[in-house]
Amino acid sequence: MNRVTAILPAAGLGTRMGAETPKQFLELDGVPVLIFTLRRLAACPAITDFIVATRADEVDSVAALIARENLGRPVRVVRGGDTRQDSVANALAEVPDNADLILVHDAVRPLVTRDQIERVIAEALSCDAAILGIPAMDTVKEVKRASLPADVALITATIPRERIVLAQTPQVFRAALLLEAFARARQDGVSASDEAGLVERIGRDVHVVVGSERNLKITRPGDMQLAEFYLRQERAAR
Repeated sequence: MNRVTAILPAAGLGTRMGAETPKQFLELDGVPVLIFTLRRLAACPAITDFIVATRADEVDSVAALIARENLGRPVRVVRGGDTRQDSVANALAEVPDNADLILVHDAVRPLVTRDQIERVIAEALSCDAAILGIPAMDTVKEVKRASLPADVALITATIPRERIVLAQTPQVFRAALLLEAFARARQDGVSASDEAGLVERIGRDVHVVVGSERNLKITRPGDMQLAEFYLRQERAAR
């Protein structure tokens, strides 16, 4: 049986939400988003253990919160960093030596489904690196920013939509590959906005498994209302 360690970076302040409570602790269906997300991941039996990276002053409280859950698998809570990459790097240091795959999932993507998780894991087992992603529906423009006014930009190119996907999580990799990508990034002083970016830069292919717009990331205030709407629809369809 392949061992899959799931990492959840959950150290963000969520400043774009405009709320005092970090977005991973806002309540969806009566529970913190972080817990809701963990429950969704735990519905996938392929995941063997969890590592949650949170802010240093929240490690004990998050550990106590998760301890009340019956996830049926080991969960470790570690200190996160100032960036997503720092948080994932700290979690990687705690990954068991016998892990075959490492899955990274945003703590604030609570509506991921078991089917999506299983499909991206299966693809990673086949090709070593895979992420969820959705096609771009809008026309995509490359721009350069104008100096003044700050909210104006100049279009430099139109990028064909068929060449664009919007990256989501989970992102799943062979453990040795992701560890190498992070080690190389640390050595070269490079940062990326997701794990796939670090794997790409060392010359390895990353496959995209089609996800869903419902697998949204809670980022702005309206996203909570949209997540609640999707959740009601999901339940009505059962």
